[in-house]
Amino acid sequence: MNRRDLFKSSLAASALALTSRGANASPAPAAAEFPKAPGLTKSVAEFIVQTKYEDIPADVIELGKKSILDGFGLALAGSASVMGPIARKYAESFGLSEMRASVIGTGMKAHPRFAAFVNGVSIHADDYDDTQLSAAKDRIYGLLTHPTVGVLPPAFALCELGHRSGKDFMVAYHMGVEVETKINEAISPRHYDEGFHSTGTCGTFGSTAACARLRGLDVKQTIYALGIGATEGGGFRDNFGSMTKPFQAGHAAENGTVAADLAALGWTAAVDILEAPLGFFQAEGGGFDPDAIVGRLGKPWTLVFPGVSIKPHPSGSLSHPAMGEMLRLIHENDIKAADVEKVDVGANHAMTTSLLHHDPMTGLQGKFSMEFCMSILLLDRKAGLVEFQDKVVQRADVQEMIKRVHFYIDPVAENAGLDKMTSLLKITMKDGKVFSGRAEFAKGSPSNPMSYDEVADKFRGCAEFAKWPTAKTESVIASVKSLENISDMSKLVPALTS
Repeated sequence: MNRRDLFKSSLAASALALTSRGANASPAPAAAEFPKAPGLTKSVAEFIVQTKYEDIPADVIELGKKSILDGFGLALAGSASVMGPIARKYAESFGLSEMRASVIGTGMKAHPRFAAFVNGVSIHADDYDDTQLSAAKDRIYGLLTHPTVGVLPPAFALCELGHRSGKDFMVAYHMGVEVETKINEAISPRHYDEGFHSTGTCGTFGSTAACARLRGLDVKQTIYALGIGATEGGGFRDNFGSMTKPFQAGHAAENGTVAADLAALGWTAAVDILEAPLGFFQAEGGGFDPDAIVGRLGKPWTLVFPGVSIKPHPSGSLSHPAMGEMLRLIHENDIKAADVEKVDVGANHAMTTSLLHHDPMTGLQGKFSMEFCMSILLLDRKAGLVEFQDKVVQRADVQEMIKRVHFYIDPVAENAGLDKMTSLLKITMKDGKVFSGRAEFAKGSPSNPMSYDEVADKFRGCAEFAKWPTAKTESVIASVKSLENISDMSKLVPALTS
């Protein structure tokens, strides 16, 4: 029995027992005992406090640089999104502060809490940021957590203000990414299946870990910070395709600054927020797998295994294998949209429920629409930042093509496991010809990774979308490549701000 079956059978047994005993009876005990992992929260805090730069393997450092560069580029692109001005206006409403951190892509300064929020919103605005994979087959691609968005913004803000080194920044970044991804891997899949947005929930732990490290909290204070952060985290999948999905990511980035600041001032919280029967794993997941987190922090590092994907398109990552395969079929067979009778795309059930907009009318909805992603590739042979805009989604030819795309649950894809994004394509032409293909992972995944130079090209595209000066663009690319040699992270600020 896999983890999902275990958790669901436990819940079902409890519900059945309660029903059979009557509405006024006391609830029956759960069929499965809540897992025990005494001292888990403390061990996470010790990992955050005690890990040194030298403890992080060289390959992990290099993988991190790619995601960091990607994050900076997405912050630039997102600053030019429709959400950028709104988020900045919100931050400005709190007035100026003596502690002023940079808002990427602008000349604005804000308290690090609000700089982290705005930069987090920008990084996630186009749904173009990196995505965690999973080591378990019972969860959808690592529960689709975006690890960098919750960690990079607060770490950058605190390092800028504290004139911290590139090594300090990378230690905080890696603490955050490793903690949030291991927590995410451990929690019951029910967490995501039943509506939580794991980037907002688990991402808050990443932000908290990074901030606790940079604020120099001791183990006890870090335990309290994790307890505070756990209470702050939130977000729901029903918001996908709206401005509130990026809000949830930006809020996660903001949360760690609040948690660490309060803990540093003496604020207390539960000391066992992860493992307690009334704590995070139970309340938001209905359980967890201790084997996925106990003794596993940095063993191996998630960036190495199962890995993190860097997105080739600004849309939900579950659409990317099918998009890559569609592009291959288009170019190899010179497929013209006008000659296509219909397109069938088979996937697992989790993909069809996450890519939930089947009749999209906005760019945000198009990011979570397999039908739009297939249609725009057939019509324009590309799907970048420019294509995921309202006016493109609403084009008459796009709307007509969307009606020809059938996105359905396929038993072959379902049986392949949720740790894969198995996509089965069948393009039927008006002359009767059929072109078929299958893909499970996209460009940018660990099985087909982007090199640093390829991530740099993506960064250039994001910078161009934001109308960013070429000299500043190239300066960031060069700086991040040798981040360990930077003595003061504030030296990156001129290239990332106007």
